[in-house]
Amino acid sequence: MSAPALIALAHGSRDPRSAATVKELVAATKALRPDLRIERAFLDHARPSFHTVVDRLVKAGFDEIVVVPLLLVEAFHAKVDVPEVIAEATTRHPDLKIRATQVLGLEPRFLEVLDERLRTALKEARVRELDALVLAGAGSSDPLANQAVARLARLWGAHHRLPVVAAYAASAPPATGEAVRTFRAEGRRHIAVASLFLAPGNLPDRAAELALEAGAVAVSEPLGAHEEVARTILARYAVGAVELVPV
Repeated sequence: MSAPALIALAHGSRDPRSAATVKELVAATKALRPDLRIERAFLDHARPSFHTVVDRLVKAGFDEIVVVPLLLVEAFHAKVDVPEVIAEATTRHPDLKIRATQVLGLEPRFLEVLDERLRTALKEARVRELDALVLAGAGSSDPLANQAVARLARLWGAHHRLPVVAAYAASAPPATGEAVRTFRAEGRRHIAVASLFLAPGNLPDRAAELALEAGAVAVSEPLGAHEEVARTILARYAVGAVELVPV
């Protein structure tokens, strides 16, 4: 009996860099577990679609699928879009056992990835000291999702013993530029911004643009296809695979 297939389900973006990053992330995940059937899929704006991948797996003989949403917060896409496509898949394939896990989330281990990305940005900008940090996320109309980013920002700041604030690219204040300007008004001049996004795209670009315009000395790249992210995908999969087993 084969293990359940794994679908890494991303939201999708019109920016081709986003789909390319998801492809690289899935490749990194496969490298850790070459024994598993792992596929990528998108909710919107990119291919292959979720239903295309489900149909492909069913045709290949898989009757169990674990879906890991490549989302950093539990907001609209996690609470509405993912359950809807899962329900549609079970309607189309009544004999299929399919389960979505919790989202990737904001794992404390991702702070190590943020630090790694930020060190690269600081080296490129030739900056050796900092006196403030901004953690830039996508932003959501769901206040709980924004609070999760703010909690991670506090944890990150405590680790570095620096003042830190969470900022958002959309839907919630402050914007990255506002956060940087607030720090500068306090007399701080070496302010760096970490991009709490999974992949490049319009929102990360906008957040970076506003931060640099406001005087940030460096902005990091998104988390990307890092091995820690791949390990988190597999950790979510492991829990989902167990939950597929009837009690």
